Amino acid sequence: MKKVFVFAMCCAALASCNLGKNSDAELRAMQERDSLNQIIAQRDNEVNELMTTFNEIEEGFRVINEAEGRVNLARSGEGANAKGRIQENMQFIQSTMEQNRALINKLRGQLQKSTVKADALQKALDNLTKELEMKDQQIAQLKAELEAKDIHIRELDQRVTELNTDVTNLTEENTQHQQTITNQDMELNTAYFVFGTKKELKNQGILDGGGLFKKAKVSSSYNNEYFTKIDIRTTKEIKLYSNKADIKTSHPAGSYSLDKDGNDQLVLHITNPKQFWNNSKYLVIVVK
Repeated sequence: MKKVFVFAMCCAALASCNLGKNSDAELRAMQERDSLNQIIAQRDNEVNELMTTFNEIEEGFRVINEAEGRVNLARSGEGANAKGRIQENMQFIQSTMEQNRALINKLRGQLQKSTVKADALQKALDNLTKELEMKDQQIAQLKAELEAKDIHIRELDQRVTELNTDVTNLTEENTQHQQTITNQDMELNTAYFVFGTKKELKNQGILDGGGLFKKAKVSSSYNNEYFTKIDIRTTKEIKLYSNKADIKTSHPAGSYSLDKDGNDQLVLHITNPKQFWNNSKYLVIVVK
């Protein structure tokens, strides 16, 4: 009986030892599995971060290309609106390029620190760097073309301004010239007449003591305000308000007539103005 008890105790102890060994193995397996899951999760996070940055860079290049297209479209337009659109898009391109440059540097740093060693991602980074360099060159060329166009526009605007100034000056000169011609024409077609009694005309220094017209002393002796100024092209008759008149200035007989109106008063009709005013632009008539 004693032997049976000892055997039973030995079996129990052996079973207990085996159970302890199995628990340790399972624990180690669980720890290894958790560690592996952490590594996988970390790699997933790193890959997600890398791909997010990569996609942001790709989106940046896409919107830059669109902005370049808008600039090229606006270049074919004219006026302040086109210039404004070009400036806005160029500012947007410049800002987005700076963002992409910063993102590429960020991606490079992420790859250096990452446990993910993917040749494809490194190659993609190299390609993005080359694309950034090419885009820098394209934008520099675009800027140069726009600057050249702006210079051309400034030169054109300056030339237009100069032409407008020339036109303004010519217009002013032409206006002055026309005014001179008008004044000369007016002067050529201006005449003066006066009628009054002999006494009145002598008092005004128009007739001398013998009753003759003092035409040699026009500038010094005449009271020009006593004369009436007329345009010989339009004034063809002069009412004298008298039934007797004596013309003291020299005018061809066939160029005028003295006719009485319904009130038996004389009216001078100038039938040939050019001939009538040829000898003198002053008409002096003595009336009674």
